[in-house]
Amino acid sequence: AVKGEFYDSSTLREEGNNHFKAGDVQQALSCYTKALKISDCQSESAVLYRNRAACYLKLEDHTKAEADATKALDVDQGDVKARFRRAQALQKLGRLDQAFTDAQKCAQLEPKNKAFQDLLRQLGAQIQQKLSSTDSRVQQMFKLLLDSSAAVSDRQKAAQNLVVLSREDAGAEQIFRNDGVKLLQNLLDSQQEDLILSALRTLVGLCTGHQSRTMAIVNEVGMDRLCGVMASAASTVSLSACHLIQVMFEALTEGMKKEIRGKDEAILPEPSRELRSMLRHLIDMLPASSVSGAGRDSAINLLVKQVPRKSLKNPDNSLTLWVIDQGLKKILEVAGTVPEVKGGPPLTDNTPMSCSVLLNKLYDDLKSDKERENFNKLCEEYVQYHFGCSDMESKLRAIQTVSVLLQGPSDVGNRTLELSGIMDAVISLCASENISHQQVAVEALIHAAGKAKRASFITANGVALLKELYKKSENDRIRVRALVGLCKLGSAGGTDFSMKQFAEGSTLKLAKQCRKWLCNEALPPASRRWAIEGLAYLTLDADVKEDLVEDKKALQAMFELAKSEDKTVLYAVGSTLVNCTNSYDVEKPDPQMVELAKYAKQHVPEEHPKDAQSFVGKRVVKLLEAGVVSALVCMVKQESPVLTEACRECIARVILALVERQEDRGLVVAQGGGKALLPLVSESTDQGKIKAAQALAKITITSNPEIAFPGERVYEVVRPLVSLLALDCTMLQNFEALMALTNLAGISERLRLKIIKEKAVPKIEGYMFEEHDMVRAAATECMCNLALSSEVQKCYLAPDSDRLKLLVLYSGEDDERLRKAASGTLAMLTGEMPELCTRIPDTTSHWLEIFQALLLSESQDLRHRGVVIVMNLMQADKSLAEKLMESEALEILSVLAKGDDPKQASIQKAAQRCLDLALEYGLIQNPFSYLKEQKHAFT
Repeated sequence: AVKGEFYDSSTLREEGNNHFKAGDVQQALSCYTKALKISDCQSESAVLYRNRAACYLKLEDHTKAEADATKALDVDQGDVKARFRRAQALQKLGRLDQAFTDAQKCAQLEPKNKAFQDLLRQLGAQIQQKLSSTDSRVQQMFKLLLDSSAAVSDRQKAAQNLVVLSREDAGAEQIFRNDGVKLLQNLLDSQQEDLILSALRTLVGLCTGHQSRTMAIVNEVGMDRLCGVMASAASTVSLSACHLIQVMFEALTEGMKKEIRGKDEAILPEPSRELRSMLRHLIDMLPASSVSGAGRDSAINLLVKQVPRKSLKNPDNSLTLWVIDQGLKKILEVAGTVPEVKGGPPLTDNTPMSCSVLLNKLYDDLKSDKERENFNKLCEEYVQYHFGCSDMESKLRAIQTVSVLLQGPSDVGNRTLELSGIMDAVISLCASENISHQQVAVEALIHAAGKAKRASFITANGVALLKELYKKSENDRIRVRALVGLCKLGSAGGTDFSMKQFAEGSTLKLAKQCRKWLCNEALPPASRRWAIEGLAYLTLDADVKEDLVEDKKALQAMFELAKSEDKTVLYAVGSTLVNCTNSYDVEKPDPQMVELAKYAKQHVPEEHPKDAQSFVGKRVVKLLEAGVVSALVCMVKQESPVLTEACRECIARVILALVERQEDRGLVVAQGGGKALLPLVSESTDQGKIKAAQALAKITITSNPEIAFPGERVYEVVRPLVSLLALDCTMLQNFEALMALTNLAGISERLRLKIIKEKAVPKIEGYMFEEHDMVRAAATECMCNLALSSEVQKCYLAPDSDRLKLLVLYSGEDDERLRKAASGTLAMLTGEMPELCTRIPDTTSHWLEIFQALLLSESQDLRHRGVVIVMNLMQADKSLAEKLMESEALEILSVLAKGDDPKQASIQKAAQRCLDLALEYGLIQNPFSYLKEQKHAFT
C-alpha cells in the first residue's frame, strides 16, 4: 500500500509542497517532476507546472520557470499564481514589456494584492529607465548624424550604433517615434556608401516583423527612393536595398499571421495597396536604362520570390495574373536585350537566365488553359512584332527572346520557335560575319536542340554548320558555343550506351576540348561557363566521366567557377556532378519485357560497363579529394533566382551520392555538407527534398548529430526525417529515417518532444507492424528511445490499446534485434510506470514463458533486460511476484544471483533484488538453502 501511494501523483505533489515549505527546493523539484510523469489529469498537471515554476524561480533558472508557468497558463488563463510567477521570470530575463503585461493582468484580477502592485511599480520604473536610456542614446546618434561639422568617422560610428539599436524593440520604437525615418531618408540621399548601408540596415530593424511601421515607412520613404537605391551600381548597396524590400514584403504579407513584434496593435488595414505599389515599381525598374545590372537582377529576384503562390493548394493566383497583365512585355524586353547591341538596359551575365526563371515561375503558376493561352499569345505577339521589323537589331531581339523562353517555359519557347521564319533566320545567322549576330544565333540553336524531335532535325540540318563554325571560326566565343551545340546533339542518346550520335571517339574529343577551354583563364567566364554546359551533356557518357574525374585541373576550374559571381553556371555544374556520381534516377527494365523487346526487334537500352557501382564509387572518392563539397556548399548559399528548385535537386542528389559510403560521411560533414542540406529539404523539387532528407538520415545515423548539426540546427533535422516515413518513400528511406530518429531520440528530451510534435509517433508505430524484419526492429528501437519521454509513456497507459501487448509479444520473437528493442522498452516502461505492470498478464497467456525465455537467453543483453522486467513486476505488485515465484523463474533467478562473472554483475544484482523481494513478501524462506538444493539438482 505504501508503494502504491508513493507512485500516486497527488501524494507526490503534497510531498513536494512539504519539501518546498521546509526550504528543500531540490527535493520539491524532484517530487513535482516525478508527479508530472505519471499525472494523467490536465488540471492537476497545470498545478504541478505552476509549483515547479516556483522551484525554478528559487533556483534562479528563469528560462525554465517561464516555460513551466506558460504550460500552466495554457490550461487555465485565469491562474493568477502562474501568471505572477511568469511575470517574475520574464522580469529577470529582461523581457520587461511582457512581464508588465502579465503583472498588469494579475493586478486587474486581484487589485488589493500588494505583491502584484509592487511588481507593477518596479516594472514601470525599469521600463521608463530603459526607455529614457534608449531615448538619450537615439538622440545622441541623431545629433551626431545631423552635425555636418562632425568627423566622418564619428558619423559612421553613430550610423552603425543606430543599426544596433534598431534590432531591439525599444530602440526601433524610439527611432521611429523620434522622426528617425526622415533622418534615414537624408542618409539614403547622401552619396556616402557607408551611411547609405547603415540607413538601409536600420530600416531593416524597424520593419522586421512589424506591419504598421513597415506600412508607414513604405509610404513615407517611398518606393521611388528605395528602388533608386537598389538601382545603384554599387553591388553591396543594391543587395542591401534588395534585402530591405524583401523584409518589407514579408512584414506586409505575413503581418498578423505570426507572433511577431506589433502583434498587440490595433487591427491594421489590408496592405494590398502597398504591396501592389511595390510590385509595380519593381516591374517599372526592369526596362529602365538608369538601373544597374545588379539592381535589375535584384528586382527580378524579388518578383520571383513574391509573386507566384507559395503553394499550389492556394487557389488565388491573382497576383501572378496582375503581373503578367502589367509587366510581361517589360520582362520580355529585358529577356530580348542583346548586350552587344546599343540602346538596351545594362545586364549582368546572370540576367537572361534570371528572366527565364521568372517567366517559368509565372507560367507554372497559371491554373487554366485559357490563362496559359493568353501567356503564349502575349509572347508570340512580342516576338512576331520584333521579328517583323526591317532592322537587324529587332530581329536579333526576337531571336534572343525565343532563346530565353526556350530555357524558361519551354512550351512557350517551342511555340515561338515554330513561328514562320524564326528557325530559318537562326540557321542563316549562324553563318553571319558579325560575331554578336553569330553568338545570338548559335545560342538559340543550342537551346532549340532540347527536344528529341527537334534535335534530330538539327542533327540533319545544323550539325554540318556547327562543325564548320567550330573548326573555322577565329573567335573562341563562337567556337565554344558551337562545341556545346555539338555536345548537346552528341548526347541525344542519354546514358544509353548503344545510342551514339557520332562516330566512336568523337565524344571523348569534344569533352577534351571542353576541359581545355574550361581551364583557359584567358577566356571570359561566360565562355568558360559554356564549356561546363558542354560537359553537362557529354558526361552522360561514362568514358567522359572517367576522363573528367582524372583531370584535377579541370575539376578545380569547374569548382572555382561554381563559387564565382556568375550564377548561370550553377545548373551546368550540378548536372555534370549528377552525371559523374550517377545520382540520376535509372529505371531498371523488367527482364521479361527486355526479352519481348528483343524478340520484337525493338531497341533495348544498354548500360555502359563503366557505369557499374565499382567505377561510380571510385569517381566519388576522386571528386571528394578534389574539393567537391566546398563547391556544393558555396552553390547552396547563392542568393539568386538562377539557383532554381531543379538546381537544388541536383545538389541534393550529389550530396546523397557523396554520403553513400559510411567512411566518407565525416569528411562531408567536416566541410559543411551537413549544414548545406538543411535549406535543400525545404526549397527544392519534391524529389530533391526526399534526396536531401535521405542524405541527412545517412549522416545522422553514423555521425554525432550534435556535432554534425551544432546548436539549434539539430532540431531542423527532425521534420525532413519524419517526412521520409511517408508510405510513398522507399523501404530503404523508411528504414534510414527510423535509424536516424532513434539516434536523435536518444540525445535529449527536447529532441524527443520535437519528434512527437512532428506527429512521428503514429507513423513509427505503423512501421512496428511492417513485415520486413529490419524495418520492424528499427521502428521498435526508435519507440524504445522515444518512450523515455513522459508524453509517449502516457500513450501506453491509454485503455483499449494494444501497444503493451505488442511489446510483450515482440519480446518473445526469434529476431534478436527486435527482442532487444521490445524488451528494452518494456524494462524502461515498467520501471517508470509501475501501474503498467499489472496489465502485463492480460496482454497474452504466454507472458511468463516469454520472460523466462529472456532470463534463459544466451545473449547477456537479453538476460539483463529480462531480469530488470521481472524485478520491476515484483516491485510493483505482490500478486505478480507470487505468479513469478510459482514458475520456473525462481530457479533461474537463483542461479543468476550467484554467478561469479564480473561482466554479469548488473544481472546478478537485479536477480538478487528479486530474491530479496520474494523473501520480504514471504514467498520464499531462505534463498541460500534453496539455492543449494537447486545447484545439487542441476549437478
